[in-house]
Amino acid sequence: MYTSTKLANGADLISIPLTGSQTTTVLAMIATGSKYETREQSGLSHFLEHMFFKGTTKRPTAHALSSELDKIGAEFNAFTSKEYTGYYVKVASQHMDTAIDVVSDMLANPLLDGEEIKRESGVIIEEVNMYLDNPMWYIEDLFEELLYGDTPAGWSTIGTKDNIKAFTREDFVNYYQSQYVPTNSIIIVAGALPSDPEAWVAKYFNATSDQTAKAKLVTTESQSSPASRLHYKKTDQSHLSLGVRTFAYGHADAPILKLISLALGGSMSSRLFINLRERNGLAYYVRTNSEAYTDTGYLSTQAGVPVDKLEDAVKIIINEYSRLTTELISDEELSKLKGLIHGKIPLSLEGSDDNAQWYASQAVTLKQQSSTKSPKTPEEFLAAIDQVTAADIQRVATEIFRTNKLNLAVIGPYDNIDNLQSLLTINN
Repeated sequence: MYTSTKLANGADLISIPLTGSQTTTVLAMIATGSKYETREQSGLSHFLEHMFFKGTTKRPTAHALSSELDKIGAEFNAFTSKEYTGYYVKVASQHMDTAIDVVSDMLANPLLDGEEIKRESGVIIEEVNMYLDNPMWYIEDLFEELLYGDTPAGWSTIGTKDNIKAFTREDFVNYYQSQYVPTNSIIIVAGALPSDPEAWVAKYFNATSDQTAKAKLVTTESQSSPASRLHYKKTDQSHLSLGVRTFAYGHADAPILKLISLALGGSMSSRLFINLRERNGLAYYVRTNSEAYTDTGYLSTQAGVPVDKLEDAVKIIINEYSRLTTELISDEELSKLKGLIHGKIPLSLEGSDDNAQWYASQAVTLKQQSSTKSPKTPEEFLAAIDQVTAADIQRVATEIFRTNKLNLAVIGPYDNIDNLQSLLTINN
């Protein structure tokens, strides 16, 4: 069981003691990401994440910082999303003091050196190139661009090459001072912990600030007809993302939506895996995911298919969407889906880092929503899943799988995809 408290400086603390664990994870989550940026700042959240690993006043170089963690066999990394940024170190429990000292030092005392910024810009531009060269990764950015257009929600988290080259040290300092404040932060510690986790964390995370973090623009869902977007690229395989708008984080129907996404493309026995791959040989990879942000959400199916079979793949996906609205899912299939989740949850929470991430992503999103709700335990999540009925699935499917909510993003060697527009119709 976890405990949630607030440190004296205003930061939130979640402690997750795990009996028998031989590791400790320290994860700092900041309630900021690319949705908090202006057009001129686009990419700054992600770039700043890189800069925290480039040295502190105590560890003045990237080598000094990484070497201290490498010599104890630590796992460490960071991630930037549209609505939050995280930094973690996972260590054998005897090194927990080093882990928390390094994470707190990185966030409290970054050098943000101008020469390092110039050097790192080249690294990030290569990261941009890597994403653009990998359609499996880029397709979801294209899908969100289709959904949200020229807004922070529609911009790529990594930003533009022009911005990456143009950022100055002042840009980093101003954004850091604006967003990286204790009241905008959540510290999560999991695994083997000291007897008094709050006192332990407070010793290291004690920086204060009177700054109030900048809020993000609210994103609204608005769509009256099906939409599509093409990114031309000379590829041997077409990559598509076909989906619909759904619900923001915390919606009462979230457990139902989870089961819908699993039924469609969440396993090797899912409907779309069987129909696209096993029966028709149209795809190596196919998956369906649901994404929930603080104020928007969507469900989408991604697949890589033959260039000349794109239309066939779109028809199959839409047919499966439609079938969920007209036919009740069988008791056998529903039981399988629930069993899948019950089996996967323990596997996904074996490590202290997995447990830290489980609570962190919930807590930071609830914080941004100014919600009084608490993160759900795995047991609470599974109890909600168990309550879902076949009628619930059909009701939600009928609500989300509508023609006017359909969106199709495609990467491939096409002049246009106008011929697919007429296929974007759901009969229910």
